[in-house]
Amino acid sequence: MPEVVLRPATEADAADMLALYAPYVLQTTVSSEYEPPVLEVFVGRMRAYTAHLPWLVCTVDGVVAGYGYAAPHRTRAAYQWSVETSIYVSHDWHRHGIAGAIYAALFELLAMQGYYNIYVGITSPNERSMKFHKAMGFIISGAYQESMYKFGQWRDVLWMGKSLRPHEGAPQPTVPFPEIKDSPLVQRALRQAVQRVHPD
Repeated sequence: MPEVVLRPATEADAADMLALYAPYVLQTTVSSEYEPPVLEVFVGRMRAYTAHLPWLVCTVDGVVAGYGYAAPHRTRAAYQWSVETSIYVSHDWHRHGIAGAIYAALFELLAMQGYYNIYVGITSPNERSMKFHKAMGFIISGAYQESMYKFGQWRDVLWMGKSLRPHEGAPQPTVPFPEIKDSPLVQRALRQAVQRVHPD
């Protein structure tokens, strides 16, 4: 039985994560970048985001099979309780529950931190991604019509959102992820989420 592990990503994972991400940039409209970032830029992104938010990596027998992370939705103060998420899974590991496991863990961890909303942008058309996100509890929030130009075509970006907690009263400041990363609650959430993966 393959060993499947879901854990916080480290900079030691960056090269493997970037190798997984590059085909999404070069071959699909999932990413809005034209060229994959160089390793130093990718590591810089990790450092900037992981100062406050989780980046998770899923390995199968020690090999990176997928990763996902949260990033700020907007930078101004009133949006600080909302995040955007991105998940990338190796082509060889599609339909094995990895994306669902990463999302399940992110939902728990972000709720622990005190976040309220998760958003994801989906370049249209992508019916498979829409169905997946609906199954994970996202609802359609709106669309940016013809807002992205890639591969010689203008494309719509559909936005979907999910609430992590009731919107009641004034929110408390969020807790930076490094402050809870090693807590038993986080470790339990990761162990429970990885049970969604079916490697065979």
